[in-house]
Amino acid sequence: MYQILVCDDEKDIVNALKIYLTSDGYSVLEACNGLQALEILKTETVHLMLLDIMMPGMDGITTMAKMREFSNIPVIFLSAKSEDTDKILGLNIGADDYITKPFNPVEVLARVRSQLRRYTLLGSISKSSELVVGGLRLDDEAKQVTLDGEPVNLTPKEYDILKFLMSSPGKVFPPAEIYRQVWEETPLNADNVLAVHIRHIRGKIEIDPNEPRYLKVVWGKGYKMEDGRK
Repeated sequence: MYQILVCDDEKDIVNALKIYLTSDGYSVLEACNGLQALEILKTETVHLMLLDIMMPGMDGITTMAKMREFSNIPVIFLSAKSEDTDKILGLNIGADDYITKPFNPVEVLARVRSQLRRYTLLGSISKSSELVVGGLRLDDEAKQVTLDGEPVNLTPKEYDILKFLMSSPGKVFPPAEIYRQVWEETPLNADNVLAVHIRHIRGKIEIDPNEPRYLKVVWGKGYKMEDGRK
């Protein structure tokens, strides 16, 4: 099931969109401002975001710019007709589409389906075959990983886990989600299985596996990759 984040400071709009989306089979997360949306994006699996432009605290344009530092998911702006300049700016910095308020439910669902279809076909990971997080470099064409220029020998599963986490640096993934993506099957004993692989990966990429710089655990939530040079 696709999970969609709706970010708007108007509760009535969020509620209306939630009704449209859940009736079409989507799971919906809610945020009332940009800061809350960014926190959700870093801790939850989100496949698409509907993002209001004009919000107090952190507007949609700023939120868009910050989330593009760590996420490639499709973003559809929710805009009033008077916000054409902001709408164009948003598209230029990485938004994928926009819907003008007041919106038609049929149009909303059509645009969501279209963006999710493109996202699925093109892939959620960067089009580049190379992923870089700090001193870690993964070349997916050559199937090679290096740390500060030195080769790292990984098993196929260790490689797949590292690739998945490096594709979204800073984002926390629960063990069941990592297992589902890497093994492509229903998670069975995911916590223990993944913990063994994580321990092996840390032994190969960390100076001190007990004080990891790159592959970190967020207790009670899952694992994430961080830039070890920070």
